[in-house]
Amino acid sequence: MNRCPPALVATLAGLSTALAAALLLPTSAAHAQAVQREFPAKALRGTMVVVQPPLVTMDDRDTRFAPGARILDSTNKLVMSSSLIRQELVVNYTLDQRGQVHQVWLLTEAEAKVKRPGYGTQRNFVFESQQTLPAGTPARTTN
Repeated sequence: MNRCPPALVATLAGLSTALAAALLLPTSAAHAQAVQREFPAKALRGTMVVVQPPLVTMDDRDTRFAPGARILDSTNKLVMSSSLIRQELVVNYTLDQRGQVHQVWLLTEAEAKVKRPGYGTQRNFVFESQQTLPAGTPARTTN
Protein backbone atom coordinates (compact mmCIF):
# COMPACT_ATOMS: atom_id res chain seq x y z
CA MET A 1 0.00 0.00 0.00
CA ASN A 2 1.48 3.36 -1.06
CA ARG A 3 0.97 5.98 1.65
CA CYS A 4 2.63 8.96 -0.16
CA PRO A 5 0.70 10.51 -3.00
CA PRO A 6 2.65 10.55 -6.29
CA ALA A 7 2.47 14.36 -6.46
CA LEU A 8 4.23 14.66 -3.09
CA VAL A 9 6.97 12.23 -4.16
CA ALA A 10 7.58 14.24 -7.36
CA THR A 11 7.69 17.51 -5.40
CA LEU A 12 10.21 16.12 -2.90
CA ALA A 13 12.40 14.76 -5.70
CA GLY A 14 12.34 18.14 -7.44
CA LEU A 15 13.24 19.95 -4.22
CA SER A 16 16.17 17.63 -3.50
CA THR A 17 17.48 18.13 -7.05
CA ALA A 18 17.18 21.92 -6.73
CA LEU A 19 18.88 21.86 -3.35
CA ALA A 20 21.77 19.76 -4.68
CA ALA A 21 22.21 22.13 -7.64
CA ALA A 22 22.18 25.17 -5.33
CA LEU A 23 24.85 23.64 -3.13
CA LEU A 24 27.10 22.70 -6.05
CA LEU A 25 26.99 26.01 -7.92
CA PRO A 26 29.06 28.08 -5.46
CA THR A 27 31.81 25.46 -5.29
CA SER A 28 32.09 25.07 -9.06
CA ALA A 29 32.23 28.87 -9.47
CA ALA A 30 34.96 29.06 -6.85
CA HIS A 31 37.03 26.47 -8.68
CA ALA A 32 36.66 28.40 -11.92
CA GLN A 33 38.25 31.50 -10.40
CA ALA A 34 42.01 31.85 -10.24
CA VAL A 35 43.56 31.05 -6.88
CA GLN A 36 45.02 34.18 -5.28
CA ARG A 37 47.88 33.10 -3.04
CA GLU A 38 49.62 35.12 -0.36
CA PHE A 39 53.28 34.29 0.24
CA PRO A 40 55.13 35.02 3.50
CA ALA A 41 57.25 38.17 3.55
CA LYS A 42 60.38 36.06 4.14
CA ALA A 43 59.73 33.88 1.05
CA LEU A 44 62.51 34.05 -1.54
CA ARG A 45 62.34 33.62 -5.32
CA GLY A 46 64.55 31.08 -7.01
CA THR A 47 65.04 28.34 -9.52
CA MET A 48 64.71 24.84 -8.08
CA VAL A 49 66.03 21.59 -9.48
CA VAL A 50 65.37 18.43 -7.47
CA VAL A 51 68.50 16.31 -7.91
CA GLN A 52 67.52 13.29 -5.81
CA PRO A 53 65.21 13.84 -2.85
CA PRO A 54 66.08 15.26 -0.36
CA LEU A 55 68.96 16.83 -2.34
CA VAL A 56 67.96 19.94 -4.24
CA THR A 57 69.69 22.81 -6.06
CA MET A 58 68.34 26.28 -5.41
CA ASP A 59 69.85 28.99 -7.65
CA ASP A 60 72.96 26.89 -8.45
CA ARG A 61 73.48 26.27 -4.72
CA ASP A 62 73.33 22.71 -3.42
CA THR A 63 71.12 22.24 -0.37
CA ARG A 64 68.48 19.81 0.84
CA PHE A 65 64.85 19.68 1.88
CA ALA A 66 64.20 20.01 5.59
CA PRO A 67 62.43 17.13 7.32
CA GLY A 68 58.72 17.67 6.69
CA ALA A 69 59.29 20.06 3.78
CA ARG A 70 56.22 20.76 1.65
CA ILE A 71 55.96 21.53 -2.06
CA LEU A 72 52.69 23.15 -3.19
CA ASP A 73 51.58 23.48 -6.80
CA SER A 74 49.71 26.46 -8.30
CA THR A 75 46.44 25.29 -6.70
CA ASN A 76 48.06 24.68 -3.30
CA LYS A 77 47.96 20.91 -3.62
CA LEU A 78 50.81 18.88 -2.18
CA VAL A 79 53.38 17.67 -4.73
CA MET A 80 55.88 14.90 -4.08
CA SER A 81 59.50 15.91 -4.73
CA SER A 82 60.21 12.68 -6.61
CA SER A 83 57.82 13.79 -9.38
CA LEU A 84 59.94 16.90 -10.01
CA ILE A 85 63.37 15.31 -10.49
CA ARG A 86 65.59 17.20 -13.01
CA GLN A 87 62.95 19.84 -13.80
CA GLU A 88 64.01 23.47 -13.59
CA LEU A 89 61.14 25.33 -11.91
CA VAL A 90 60.63 28.94 -10.81
CA VAL A 91 59.50 28.87 -7.19
CA ASN A 92 59.03 30.88 -4.04
CA TYR A 93 60.53 29.15 -1.02
CA THR A 94 61.36 29.56 2.64
CA LEU A 95 64.37 28.28 4.56
CA ASP A 96 64.52 26.93 8.10
CA GLN A 97 67.11 27.91 10.74
CA ARG A 98 69.62 25.42 9.32
CA GLY A 99 69.38 26.82 5.78
CA GLN A 100 67.37 23.87 4.46
CA VAL A 101 64.39 24.36 2.16
CA HIS A 102 61.27 24.26 4.33
CA GLN A 103 58.37 25.20 2.03
CA VAL A 104 58.15 25.59 -1.75
CA TRP A 105 55.43 27.11 -3.94
CA LEU A 106 55.47 26.27 -7.65
CA LEU A 107 54.54 29.48 -9.46
CA THR A 108 52.22 30.29 -12.32
CA GLU A 109 53.48 32.60 -15.08
CA ALA A 110 51.63 35.57 -13.55
CA GLU A 111 53.10 34.92 -10.10
CA ALA A 112 56.59 34.53 -11.56
CA LYS A 113 56.38 38.03 -13.10
CA VAL A 114 55.98 39.63 -9.65
CA LYS A 115 59.39 40.76 -8.36
CA ARG A 116 60.65 39.15 -5.15
CA PRO A 117 64.12 39.04 -3.60
CA GLY A 118 66.23 35.94 -4.18
CA TYR A 119 68.88 34.21 -2.10
CA GLY A 120 72.42 35.58 -2.22
CA THR A 121 73.82 37.90 -4.85
CA GLN A 122 72.81 38.09 -8.47
CA ARG A 123 75.51 38.15 -11.13
CA ASN A 124 75.57 40.37 -14.17
CA PHE A 125 77.92 38.00 -16.00
CA VAL A 126 77.98 34.39 -17.16
CA PHE A 127 80.83 32.01 -16.46
CA GLU A 128 82.53 30.47 -19.48
CA SER A 129 81.45 27.02 -18.28
CA GLN A 130 77.80 28.15 -18.43
CA GLN A 131 77.98 29.48 -21.99
CA THR A 132 76.72 27.39 -24.87
CA LEU A 133 78.94 26.89 -27.90
CA PRO A 134 77.65 27.58 -31.42
CA ALA A 135 76.95 24.47 -33.49
CA GLY A 136 80.07 23.04 -35.13
CA THR A 137 82.52 24.75 -32.73
CA PRO A 138 84.90 22.29 -31.09
CA ALA A 139 84.98 22.35 -27.31
CA ARG A 140 88.09 23.89 -25.78
CA THR A 141 90.21 21.65 -23.60
CA THR A 142 92.88 22.63 -21.14
CA ASN A 143 96.17 20.73 -20.85
